[in-house]
Amino acid sequence: MDLATILGLVLAMVIITVVMIMDGGSPAELFAHPQAILLTVGGAFVATLISYPMKALGTIPMWFKNAFLGGHKSNPSEAIDLLAKMADKARREGLLALEDEAKKIKDEFLRKGVQMVVDGVDPSQVRAIMEIEIHHMQERHAQGINFFSAAGGYGPTMGIIGTVMGLISVLQKLDDPGSLGKSIAAAFLATLWGILSANVFWLPISGKLRANSEEEVAYRHMILEGILSLQAGENPRIVREKLSAFLPPKERAGEGQKGKGKAAAGAQQPAEAEA
Repeated sequence: MDLATILGLVLAMVIITVVMIMDGGSPAELFAHPQAILLTVGGAFVATLISYPMKALGTIPMWFKNAFLGGHKSNPSEAIDLLAKMADKARREGLLALEDEAKKIKDEFLRKGVQMVVDGVDPSQVRAIMEIEIHHMQERHAQGINFFSAAGGYGPTMGIIGTVMGLISVLQKLDDPGSLGKSIAAAFLATLWGILSANVFWLPISGKLRANSEEEVAYRHMILEGILSLQAGENPRIVREKLSAFLPPKERAGEGQKGKGKAAAGAQQPAEAEA
């Protein structure tokens, strides 16, 4: 489960609740008129559905799952170790020796790449095929990202529609001044829910899916470079160094030990700043 998503939503609601209490209101007021929630949240969702083909609707549960449970489970450090070991084996025994290794790989993208190398596919073709797969993966991810982003745009608009509908009802009750205050408050509650749902749920979920997608794209580009290095017969140490460049400095194997060794030797080199 992606705790950041859950924690963010919970903290956002806590902040809103605390601010309402500090302003002299009650959190219960948010739910005093369920029709406002139905119009803004449900209306934004339904309006977004209209923008998508029927075949795409079956993936909506998967988009929610990726946002709350996390996307592609990958371990770049383990992938680098595996590719370095295969590079060493390939240099000693040849690329055909990796055929059995390829069948044991759980990552479908990595397994496919290694299998193409074993089959002797031309390096330019390997790169083209794997880049096409990455590109279409990004397009699939973009559907989910754009879905929540679109819902975030419709939410406030639905809130305004709800407010206008409420004000129409208010104007029909001008002969009862005592009820005007509550009726106007109920009307503006729709605007509040429209803005709230967009900026606390729809747009943040879109951002989370975008972050998950970017992480997976970076991981697959790292795998692609590893596959091509493997096919080129590069030294395992060079393969490890090349692929480690995709990781933040703190996650690179042996980074801390290298720094200590330099300090002990009295090396006077400026510290590398992470971009």
